[in-house]
Order: sequence, then structure tokens, then C-alpha cells
Amino acid sequence: MTKKQKRMLRRILLSVALLIAVVLLCSLIPMPWPLELALYLIPYLVIGHDVLRKAFLGIAHGEVFDENFLMAIATVGAVLVQEYQEAAAVMLFYQIGELFQSYAVGKSRKSISELMDIRPDYANLVAPDGSTTQVDPEQVAVGDVILVRPGEKVPLDGTVLEGTGTLNTSALTGESRPRSAAPGDEVISGCVSVDGLLKIQVSKPFAQSTVARILDLVENSSLKKAKAENFITKFARYYTPAVCIGAVALAVIPSLFTGEWLVWFQRALTFLVISCPCALVISIPLTFFGGIGGASRCGILVKGGNYLEALAETKTIVFDKTGTLTQGVFQVAHLSPAQGVSEAALLETAALAESYSNHPISKSLRQAFGQPLDAARVTEVREIPGRGVTAKVDGKAVAAGSARLMEELGISFAAEAQPGTVVYLAQEGRFLGSILISDLEKPTAKAAIQGLRRQGIRTVMLTGDSEAVARQVAQDMQIDEAHAQLLPGDKVEWVEKLLEQKPERSTLAFVGDGINDAPVLSRADIGIAMGSLGSDAAIEAADIVLMDDDPAKIPLALRIARKCRRIVYQNIIFALGVKAVCLLLGAVGIANMWWAVFADVGVMVLAVLNATRMLRVSRWRA
Repeated sequence: MTKKQKRMLRRILLSVALLIAVVLLCSLIPMPWPLELALYLIPYLVIGHDVLRKAFLGIAHGEVFDENFLMAIATVGAVLVQEYQEAAAVMLFYQIGELFQSYAVGKSRKSISELMDIRPDYANLVAPDGSTTQVDPEQVAVGDVILVRPGEKVPLDGTVLEGTGTLNTSALTGESRPRSAAPGDEVISGCVSVDGLLKIQVSKPFAQSTVARILDLVENSSLKKAKAENFITKFARYYTPAVCIGAVALAVIPSLFTGEWLVWFQRALTFLVISCPCALVISIPLTFFGGIGGASRCGILVKGGNYLEALAETKTIVFDKTGTLTQGVFQVAHLSPAQGVSEAALLETAALAESYSNHPISKSLRQAFGQPLDAARVTEVREIPGRGVTAKVDGKAVAAGSARLMEELGISFAAEAQPGTVVYLAQEGRFLGSILISDLEKPTAKAAIQGLRRQGIRTVMLTGDSEAVARQVAQDMQIDEAHAQLLPGDKVEWVEKLLEQKPERSTLAFVGDGINDAPVLSRADIGIAMGSLGSDAAIEAADIVLMDDDPAKIPLALRIARKCRRIVYQNIIFALGVKAVCLLLGAVGIANMWWAVFADVGVMVLAVLNATRMLRVSRWRA
């Protein structure tokens, strides 16, 4: 508890003790009403002086109709009709509810502040002579060198110059999987060095670093209110004056006919206490705040409650393929050597022939071979754009490339049946075999699609890859619809068509890598980006960012959003339903001031308790 909450708790305990003492004293010793009033005013003012002060200041500043005004009018009115015990008790229970609400909000904010711990306190700036000085990260310039020791946070984005180590990224991604760091690797701020001493050359100023951008997103997420939050704010603005006018009417109009002014005045006071809209005004924003905080602890950054609410309405999710459902890295998937040729010899010859090329396919062949290559074995290398390469390996003519290259060289070859990029290899005019290179799917991609299907989501894939590859990926992952060979502009056109086809009162989300798909991310109702552990383009273009590029976080985000919406609706229906019943009962004289306490404080406590369920994210991770 905070110091302010502890002070309020002490006031509550003192007021309870005083109220019990006064009740016992007045029940044992009959006393005149002025003395009884003076005794009951002691616990009443101990617990309620700040409410009375806020109500007075609100009236002075023209902001009359709020919960402080309602409680002040109701309890002062109870005192005037000599209901001293009820006046003190109502104020006491109101403050208990306020303390509980403050604690719940603090707990919700704590889930956000845990993410705020990623902000580095200092940076070890390395001087030209090798000495280090602790400085504020904001004082470090681009190009400076910093030192990160084991246990310290990486304060700024940069490139490792010296040292190797392991980085804990759980504060950013919500996952405990470590990342290795070695010279030449790019590292981002907010990670924690587990072991190893790293010298890092800074590539961005602190204001543009990953950690600064993430903190800004999370801190400002509460500014983008959901429709439900805006509705409650507007509702309370008109609701409170309406019930005040209703209370005056309830006190005056029946009294003109019955003459029972005291009876109807007491009912009007009860009506005021019941009508206090605290349960809705507090619990709805708290639910969205808790949802954003819970999602952030799972490595899902949501830029506002409006996006969380929109995600809950999603019925169609459109995926990019490369870098989203697949790893975006070419890898050797299958070797098909010709008769009399070993797989090792096929791969070695291909790696040597491609040893001078910087093409991603060439790099994947060298990586698959995994051994040092003797460049002296390769001569007369010639790249043929769009077809492949020819070279001499150990003095023998080798051709490596597409089927079209084989056809142009007049080499008979066996076509690869599996979809993907195929490198055909020939030596001295003889076919050696083929190598299938594919963009492997992410380990959790299939499970993510299945999780979405279970939630009733229609899935669509848009890709620039070939029809055969798109068909295979869609079939393997059970994606409902796939469209291939699309340029970025074509993807926007398809999203436009899908937006026209979507069910009424639903939204469409697009998931992309945040770099090539920025136009589509912006056009969709909800843009979800693979954050690449802090990609600038992803954070800027999308409404929701998955910090660890894990597709499995998409059905998780959807479950969080739908649970958030469900809790909001539960609180609205429950609070308005209970208040409507109690207002009716209070107006006809059945509900007294103790009913009013339940309808106000009790409903608020129950609604806040329900809202805090959004903070329980541990079981969502699985």
C-alpha cells in the first residue's frame, strides 16, 4: 500500500472505533439530541472531512455534479433528519470503497510499472583511453561506445563491437528465452545482460531507442479510450445531474400531495446515495487499463483501449506470409542427389559454386554446408541474373541455378516436385541433383492458426510468393483462403475487398512484419505487427505490436481482448441493473440507507473486483 492508502486505512480504523464507541454510549446513556449530534459528528468528520471539502471546492469551481457532491448532500441531509448513525456509516463505507478502488488501481498500475523497469538508470560510457564513466543514457551520442556488464540493462540500441554474452529479453517479450550476442550483432535497449562483457557502439539516441519508444507507447495507451470508456464518461456527465433533479422531484412532488415531507426527503437522500455512478466510472477504465497491462506482460503492446476493444470484435485476420507465418530466412529443406552422387558431395559442390555470391539463396547453401570453403578451388565465376551461376570447381565446369538455366545449357534434369525455390546442379554437362530451399514456417504458426479457428476467426493469407508455395503453406496450416504473387499495392486492394466482405459490426485485422506491410497495416481496422524485438517500422505502423514475433501471441491477444470486453459488459449490466432495482425500491420506500450503501459501495467493490481479473495473465501464457 502507498503512504496515502495507509493514512486512509488508519482513518477508517479510527472512525470505526469511534463510531462503535458512540453507538454503544448512546444506546446505554440517553442524551439530548445536540450532544448526540456532537458525538456522531466526530467519527463522521474524521472519515468524511475530505469528501465535504472536495464537494465544496467542486461547487466553488462550477463542477457540481460528482460523487463527492452526492455523498455530501446525502449524508448532510441524513444528519438534518437526525439519522446520525446512518450518515456516519454511509460516509465510512464510501471511504472503504474508495480505498479498495485505489488499491485495485494501484495494483493495475503496478503491472504497467513492472514493464517500466526496463528503463535503464545509467550507461557506462567508454572514453578513448578505455576508462568508463556512468552517465545518463540521454547524454550518450550516436557513435559513442558503452560497456554493459553482467546483470546490467542495455541502455541504448547499438551494435556489439567486442565480447560475447547472453541477453535476457523477458521484459520486452514476456518470454524467458535468452538471446546470444556476439561482435556484429545488433542489440536493443531494455534487455538485461546475463553473462559476458559487451562493448556496444550506439546507433540511436536514447529518445529514439527501443526502450524509449515502448515506454512512450505504454504510458500513452490510456489516452486512447475505447468506445465503452467514452460512453461511460458521457453517461456520467448527464446521469448525475439527472438523478439530482430526480431526487429533488422525489422529495417535493409527493410531499405536496401527502404532506409527509420528512418521509419523502429521506427517500430522496437514499435515492442520491444509490445513484452514485462510481462503479461504472471506475471499473470500466480499470478493466481496459488492466487488459493493456496484462497484455504488455505477455510481450503484446496495445496502443490504447480502443484497439483492444476493436480486436475483440475481429472476425477476419489477414496474414502476410514471409516473416509473419514463416521465418523469412532461406534454408536448405531437402537434397535430391542424382544416382551415384552423395548428398554431401552435392551440397559441397553447390556451396563452392555459390561461394562468391551474396544472394540469400547462396548464403543458405554455404550455411547448410557449415564448413570453411577454400576459395582457391573456385575460378571463372559468372553470375547469370535470374538464372544462377556458372563456375569452375576443381577445374570442372559447374552450373547451379534454375530449371531455365539447365534448359539453356541443354542439360537433362529431374524436376523437383515439391514447391519452393529449387537449385539444380550440373557438372561437366552431367546432372548432379537438386536442392530445395524454402522459407520454413515458424514453430508456432500452425498452432496460432488453429487457435484462431477455434475462436471462430476466418484466416486469409496474402503473399508475394508463387501460387504453389502459397497453396502448400495454406494447406499445411489450414488457412481458409490464400492469394499469391501480390505486390504491396495488390495487398491493399485485397484488404479493401475483404473489408467490404466482413460481417457487419465486426473488424478486420492484418498481421505483417511492419516493414514491407506498412500500407496494409494502416488500412486494416487493426494492424498487428511482428515487432522484431523493437523494429521501428513495426512500432510506428501498427496498433498492436508482438515484441517477440511469435504468431501464437495473436490468439492470446484475442482472448485478452474478448475477456476485457466481456468484463466491461458484465460490469455495465450488473451496475445499472442493481441501481435500477434499488432506485425503484428506494423511491417507494422499501430500500433504506443501508440498501443504498450496498447499491453504491457494494456494487463498486464487486465491479472493481471483477475488473481486476484482467490482471491474471499467468494462465494465458500457455
